[in-house]
Amino acid sequence: MTKSTGRRAGASDGSVGNGTGRRRATINDIARLAGVSKKTVSRVINRSPFVKTETREKIEALMKELGYRPDPQARGLAFRRSFLIGMIYDNPNPQYVVHVQQGILDAVREGGFELVVHPCNRADPNFHEQVRGFVEQLKLFGVVLTPSVSEDETLVEILRELECPYVRVASVSLDETERMIVTHDAIGAAEAARHLADLGHRRIAFITGLPTFRSSHERRRGFAEGLAERGLKLDPAYVMEGAYTFESGVECATKLLAMKEPPTAIFTGNDEMAVGVYKAAREAGLSIPRDLSIVGFDDSPMAARLWPTLSSVRLPIRDMGRFAAEKLIELTREGGGQPSDKPIVVPRLVARESAGPPSKA
Repeated sequence: MTKSTGRRAGASDGSVGNGTGRRRATINDIARLAGVSKKTVSRVINRSPFVKTETREKIEALMKELGYRPDPQARGLAFRRSFLIGMIYDNPNPQYVVHVQQGILDAVREGGFELVVHPCNRADPNFHEQVRGFVEQLKLFGVVLTPSVSEDETLVEILRELECPYVRVASVSLDETERMIVTHDAIGAAEAARHLADLGHRRIAFITGLPTFRSSHERRRGFAEGLAERGLKLDPAYVMEGAYTFESGVECATKLLAMKEPPTAIFTGNDEMAVGVYKAAREAGLSIPRDLSIVGFDDSPMAARLWPTLSSVRLPIRDMGRFAAEKLIELTREGGGQPSDKPIVVPRLVARESAGPPSKA
């Protein structure tokens, strides 16, 4: 006679027997079947390091077999906070935002967390109180801050006051190592400058991003330093202030190309603006790269889909989102957060077809 465990063998729909029918498996079922305490199962769900490998594997196998997924709301009640991770951003580049989201989801998908995004406007006088309300209302597990929100020290003080864990993504280090993903934008911009100079360009323009973004200043600084390494100077007459948008790329490039001595090459603060430069160049009857070389920043998927393909400084945006979420989870594990050994983000130029030697005509 076979002894029943109370669980339907081979159940893949998360149901267990209860004497009268089937019901969804609970954390108590997992604990009973694994022969451990509910607290141990909870530690496995929350990826605590304080569980033996053999026990962890046994519990994970049971959860997989029963299709058990923890209920974020129920977990939130048990732990007095939700299992929601917030992403707070004020960024006009939709591609950047989407890829950061995908990276965060890569990190949290298996841990029972959910992602909640909160677009905002730093120029709004109520910005700080709105974010405070967002964090308090949802009792967030923690937040990922992207540029330029990540550069707001008042916001960081509010998060500390609320005891809400956070990780910041920024072009330079602004906080403790365990709370930062540093993107080193100046390094990538310098590489773009050297590339254009080595191709023979001397009239080189730069379309910056919004001045409220630290990345705009870091990319300009790096670009100027890269030109200086080749004995060149970034002429202020060839610097235009964009807004990290396609429209601003078109507008700035149109002005640059209408100059008495237009640039032979343009470097843009992101790929969105680079696409705008393509449009302005075509409208001016110019060929890329014969008449005008273009280099962008971010190396978004569109860079390889344009014609000619866009040379761009690659910033691993999706990886950055994943690294930030992983650090955030590490901060809240039992034993406290420790400096992460995640790879350092270093941007690198991907040379394609949009940049070549200047025309001799």
